[in-house]
Amino acid sequence: QVQLVESGGGLVQAGGSLKLSCAASGRIFSITYMAWYRQSPGKQRELVATITSGGNTNYADFAKGRFTISRDNAKNTVYLQIPTLKPEDTAVYTCVAQVRPTEWESANLFWGQGTEVTVSS
Repeated sequence: QVQLVESGGGLVQAGGSLKLSCAASGRIFSITYMAWYRQSPGKQRELVATITSGGNTNYADFAKGRFTISRDNAKNTVYLQIPTLKPEDTAVYTCVAQVRPTEWESANLFWGQGTEVTVSS
């Protein structure tokens, strides 16, 4: 199976920065795209940004100009840079990857457990 492990979350003052990481491991032949979601307290999960293996990116409107998604294909790792955190960014951030486990299997979506980001005033 494939496992995604996020890291980099924590308690940060407003105006601070964080860079979240998500590393995929296990049975991986290729990863077509990776993405970040977040879920704030009392709200539904929402897409933050996506990135393909070729580096093409897409952002939710709220994330444009604020967040930066990037990836290191050699490490099967995706990052989310948040240079200026706001209290509204408080959420559990979860990464997703579309993974083809082997050359002989089709791709499936895999989810990480999430990393918690708390932004205080």
